[in-house]
Amino acid sequence: MLPAQHKLSSSEQFRQTIRKGKRAGRSTAVVHIRLDQRRPEDLSLAEGMRTKDLASFGGPRCGLVVSKAVGNAVTRHRVSRMLRHIFAELAPTVPAQATVVIRALPPSASASYEELRSDVQKALAKALRRN
Repeated sequence: MLPAQHKLSSSEQFRQTIRKGKRAGRSTAVVHIRLDQRRPEDLSLAEGMRTKDLASFGGPRCGLVVSKAVGNAVTRHRVSRMLRHIFAELAPTVPAQATVVIRALPPSASASYEELRSDVQKALAKALRRN
């Protein structure tokens, strides 16, 4: 689970990231990323940090969109848990000032963890290159 400071908490934060950020998609997920101007101490990369260290670092923030098109409540919750875990693993490779929205597509319901992780990782890298 991600600490509260690493979660997008309002619909406005989601809206700004989706509208003004860069987008990259794969077969199971679409990643929207926006680089914000935040505090100067948060502007460096979180390279080499473990996931549990992110709470003290103030790293990137993430939000998930898993709609009913993905499946029933049990399926959506399973996909959400996998996406949260995937982002926690990939967060050290994302700039600290980034806000990220990961939108699950219907094929994510039947995707394995490895396939979902690969798609999110590739989409995230592509979106970062576009910034």
